[in-house]
Amino acid sequence: MTDTPNLPLDRPHPGIARLTLSQPARRNAINAAMWAAIPNILVELEADETLRALIITGDGAHFAAGADISEFGTLYSTPETSAKISRDIQTAFDAVAAFPMPTIAMIRGACVGGGCGLALCCDLRFADNTAIFAITPAKLGLVYPFGDIARLIDAVGVAHASDILLSARVIKAKPARKMGLIHRVIGVEALEAEVMKYADGLKALSPESLRITKSMISAYRAGQRTDTTETDAQFLAGFSSKDFGEGFRAFLEKRKPDFN
Repeated sequence: MTDTPNLPLDRPHPGIARLTLSQPARRNAINAAMWAAIPNILVELEADETLRALIITGDGAHFAAGADISEFGTLYSTPETSAKISRDIQTAFDAVAAFPMPTIAMIRGACVGGGCGLALCCDLRFADNTAIFAITPAKLGLVYPFGDIARLIDAVGVAHASDILLSARVIKAKPARKMGLIHRVIGVEALEAEVMKYADGLKALSPESLRITKSMISAYRAGQRTDTTETDAQFLAGFSSKDFGEGFRAFLEKRKPDFN
């Protein structure tokens, strides 16, 4: 696996990868090198057939305070440099959103701007009581990209998305849960254990089922509302898959399936 500064990758449990945003002196603000590296890291992870879940988290007390503003003077100095960093950020977001196995954002402290955008690309978002959320382009005189607005609307609906974006206000964990911005709020001391328990539970399930289900959810989010030849074929192929054979036999034999 590529050694990438500020993005350490570890395996806390077999079958579980954890990618950590690590720039703690800047509340894990994500710099240009980190944005550029994320897609390559995920490509390498995709090749690991033993992987069942990816956790994305921050180093220490925060998830990520957004893009690293200390670089803005250079990154946004010309239309060309602005376009490049914007492409790099969107490519990183798209890579997380398209990752074939389940992704979980484990959130403490600040989850702001691009950090919140990155978390929204994950399938699930679990936070502790210290978590705070905000999307603040209006405070910087910027405009949030349409694709990122669409992900936010998918998560919380138009009314809450309008509130979040137009007010640029800070939202604490419990209100964020009520909006649908996050899926669970967990006590500070229990967050990591609960996330690992959830991720470990995924290892007992069919990886092929998880992969295809994720692809169908992505198709829905992209606008598909009825079956296509592709999704119908994916559904029917399940009945002849190795995983179905194992799952069906395990059910009849009253045992836990082994999908490895």
